[in-house]
Amino acid sequence: MKKQNTQHNQDQLEKIALDHLFIQTLETQMSDRLDFHEVSVWAVKSALQAAFEAGRMATTQSPTQTNRT
Repeated sequence: MKKQNTQHNQDQLEKIALDHLFIQTLETQMSDRLDFHEVSVWAVKSALQAAFEAGRMATTQSPTQTNRT
């Protein structure tokens, strides 16, 4: 379950990077041209807001299990 969660988180981060920062991959490419990006502050703000919202949604979608005896 944890591995699936980690992959899901990675997928979400990559989608946010693509949608808001226009970064194709978060994998290291071993090239300055590919690994460093110039982005606007409003794009960074938008990406941070999307990441925050994704985290907030993740906590509301998985209610904690409580044992009632």
